[in-house]
Amino acid sequence: MASSAAPHVPDAAWKRFAQAQSAEEFCGSWLVIQANVIGGVSDGVVVLQKPGGTSFAPVAFFPEESPRRSHLASISERVLAEGRGVVEPFESEDPEAIGPRYQLAYPVRTDGQVRGVVGVDIDWRNEAQLQSAMRDLQWGSAWLELFLRRHADPMETSRLRLKLALELVSTLLEQEGLKEGTAGFATELASRLGCDRVTVGLLKRRRIRVTAVSHSAQFDRRSNLLRAVETAMEEATDQAEPVVYPPDRDTSPVVAHAHEMLVRESGAGSAVSYPLMSGEEVVGALSLERPPGKRFDLPTLELCEAVAAVAGPIIDLKHRNERNLFVHAGGSTVSLWKKIFGPGHPGLKLVTIVAAAALGFLAVAEGDYRVSANTTVEGVVQRAVSAPFNGYISEAPLRAGDVVRAGEPIVMLDDRELRLERIKLVGQREQYRRQYRQAMADHERAQTEIVGAQIEQTEAQLAMVEEQLSRSRLVAPFDGFIVVGDLSQNLGSPVERGEVLFEVAPLDGFRVMLEVDERDIADVAIGQTGQLAVASMPDERFDFAVSKITPVNEAKDGRNYFRVEAQLEGDAGRLRPGMEGVGKIFVEQRKLVWIWTRSLVDWVRLTLWSWAP
Repeated sequence: MASSAAPHVPDAAWKRFAQAQSAEEFCGSWLVIQANVIGGVSDGVVVLQKPGGTSFAPVAFFPEESPRRSHLASISERVLAEGRGVVEPFESEDPEAIGPRYQLAYPVRTDGQVRGVVGVDIDWRNEAQLQSAMRDLQWGSAWLELFLRRHADPMETSRLRLKLALELVSTLLEQEGLKEGTAGFATELASRLGCDRVTVGLLKRRRIRVTAVSHSAQFDRRSNLLRAVETAMEEATDQAEPVVYPPDRDTSPVVAHAHEMLVRESGAGSAVSYPLMSGEEVVGALSLERPPGKRFDLPTLELCEAVAAVAGPIIDLKHRNERNLFVHAGGSTVSLWKKIFGPGHPGLKLVTIVAAAALGFLAVAEGDYRVSANTTVEGVVQRAVSAPFNGYISEAPLRAGDVVRAGEPIVMLDDRELRLERIKLVGQREQYRRQYRQAMADHERAQTEIVGAQIEQTEAQLAMVEEQLSRSRLVAPFDGFIVVGDLSQNLGSPVERGEVLFEVAPLDGFRVMLEVDERDIADVAIGQTGQLAVASMPDERFDFAVSKITPVNEAKDGRNYFRVEAQLEGDAGRLRPGMEGVGKIFVEQRKLVWIWTRSLVDWVRLTLWSWAP
């Protein structure tokens, strides 16, 4: 920052510059020194990028209490847009200003990116003096670049490192197979980081086996060089830490004998290996070798560590997906076994203990083994009320669900035609009687016999009509409950002789019909007891005893059932014929584990039997 004019910089400015802690203090003191070095500076500004890289903002002004803080905004924006130094003449609006002035601005860069700009307003000078001032500004901006590098945002640095790591690992995801993916990944990593060789190895039976080598589609695992690489990778996995050779002073001390031998064997300049982790489990290793004279610096080591951290779970997932079912199941079992009996995982251990205790309890505890079945309540006797002759419905005051008394009308048929027929027959009979008396008076024996026969025929027809009239009023045969039938919406509709109109069941005699699945019928026997719960009264239980097992099954809803009849024991309470629910037949006491797994065991047995030759 020296100039040919040997400028005088106040000691206070140098002291502030040396002791600066924040960006504002550093840039403010630097701007004071820079203004004194250039000379003739009336205004100055330092603009830096905000954390996160979204925008720029001024952090220092010269002088500190400058009233014209937007004075250099235009040239600063131009430098940020163009990314190069700019010199512009400037006509001052200050009436006390003598002659024209110039504005100078220069970008501040780190890692090839513009991170800020410094601008000054100076008095008039010739072209050579302007070039000298711009050179001083350019050289001075190196201090700002150094400050930005040393105080870079850790989050931004981590973000850039992770971005590059994801770009390198993306080659793993582009290929479906493990071999192709790791080969492409190793080659890309070697090209990006300038490595002679990058090797990927997987942990198999506690040993590292090389899976992919950069720039090599085929390789011989038995070669001494690859064996040395495997030994070096095992050195890293055994210590569960990265191993660098030659060791760097910033890295933690670890054993690196195998890496030293690898460097000697391969003639490389340096080597580093990272364990590949999936969760807390070591699944493989990543080894990198650089040519002589090119060591791994700290940023490269941090990048490699990020790459290994991201690649580990992906490589493990690809490896698991390529294993066959039995190997996958065995690996999962071993992994679970290690978690249960190894260190850590207290939650899993607690769950295992509780599960083992529960299984032990189920293995010795006993419970009631009961067969469940859908159940319907029916009357012991169900009397059908059918039409006595062809006719039409006149009245139907009752329907299914109603309670009836013996002799109470249930349905009346239209009897108007029968009444007319009776009147007709009565008149016809009287006519025949008069004819009979007249024949008797005339002593006509033949006519008397004919008319007598007609009278008997008419009386028979009349008796039949009277019988039909008496039966047109259908009544309940006993005190009971109408189970089936509702003609309230069919008044006037025709009925045929023998057609069942209603079914009536007694109130004091019920039977329980259970539909037992064919898989459970072998456990059911006559005399067994059980309980019934109906849908309308789920909180009440009714006892019953099995009285009959029908030896013929029925198909329903894709299943085969046997009808089992049972008699209610005790008070039937509010039970009515037609109610449905679930009945459970008690068989005996058996182990709880057998009760809960019997269906599965029976299915497995039947399946194995069907597959067996």
